[in-house]
Amino acid sequence: MTTNRTAHAVHLISRPAGFPAAADFAYVETPVPSPAPGTALVQNLLLSVDPYHRGMMDGGEGGFELNTPLEGRSVGRVLASRDPGLREGDLVFHRQGWRTHALVTLGADGTRKLRGHEGVPLEAYLSILGGTGLTAYAALTRTAVLREGGDLFVSAAAGGVGTATGHIARLLGARRIIGSAGSAAKVRHLTGTLGFDAAFDYHDGPVGEQLAQAAPDGIDVYVDNVGGDHLAGAIDVLREYGRIAWVGGISMYNGDRSPAAPRNLFEIVHKSLRLEGVLVRNHTNLQDEMEDFLVPHLQSGRIGTDTTVVQGIDHTVDAFLGMLQGDNLGKMLVRLEG
Repeated sequence: MTTNRTAHAVHLISRPAGFPAAADFAYVETPVPSPAPGTALVQNLLLSVDPYHRGMMDGGEGGFELNTPLEGRSVGRVLASRDPGLREGDLVFHRQGWRTHALVTLGADGTRKLRGHEGVPLEAYLSILGGTGLTAYAALTRTAVLREGGDLFVSAAAGGVGTATGHIARLLGARRIIGSAGSAAKVRHLTGTLGFDAAFDYHDGPVGEQLAQAAPDGIDVYVDNVGGDHLAGAIDVLREYGRIAWVGGISMYNGDRSPAAPRNLFEIVHKSLRLEGVLVRNHTNLQDEMEDFLVPHLQSGRIGTDTTVVQGIDHTVDAFLGMLQGDNLGKMLVRLEG
């Protein structure tokens, strides 16, 4: 191991007021750390930037501290190890991202060795096989229990969780998959490339009306990444005993975190709907099951990783802000040198 190299990390230096700005962040250089007993030094290869980071930037319990390295999902290679469970050269998934180097311990904070499936690109472990894919898999198989022949609507369908939801739903035997997105190009991507049966741009008119036109016979399951008018529209269109897996609320991340309840909330009672939140950390036990299900389809080319990759640690903030603005198709990642 070389100890005279420089590590780089992204720090949050001020709390964002509304939409984050580049001035809220700083790139900080430090010496590359040396592993203490029980830890391993990892050089990060890929970083994930995710919508949930925005909420953590407001601080509070479980939030990010100022003037310390931000954290996020990452894939890296072990450079040196004093952890008996990790060896030099091992590829690991961990949560000490938004930096070039990290000290990790196997089994702590989600750190695990990658299974290294032949023919599966590294990007998959932070997209379809990572937290976004696991969120979608848990939402469809545990929370909303999508059944073969069921009809599905997913919002923010061109994003990381949305694209994973579309792939997994099709593999589970969904009859009809409908998505919303934020541009005409993304709508074309959903229907032309990813195989969605219908999609619409939520800018083109009231979401509820567009969804009703796309699903005149109703839907069975809604995977919600947006909240707001998308949730209200889905409640109207869901059939009796429909299920809502609420993953996130992009529409609320940079403004009011306590919006008024949907005007039609009582329809949950009237139609015997079920609404349940999805936190991926509650479903980590499904990781191997999900990989066994998806890896053969990745290897055959039936599904892809669906990623937008930005190069360089010094573009991490750009990638994050771009993701919040919807610049990405699929999962937004940052590739580092190494």
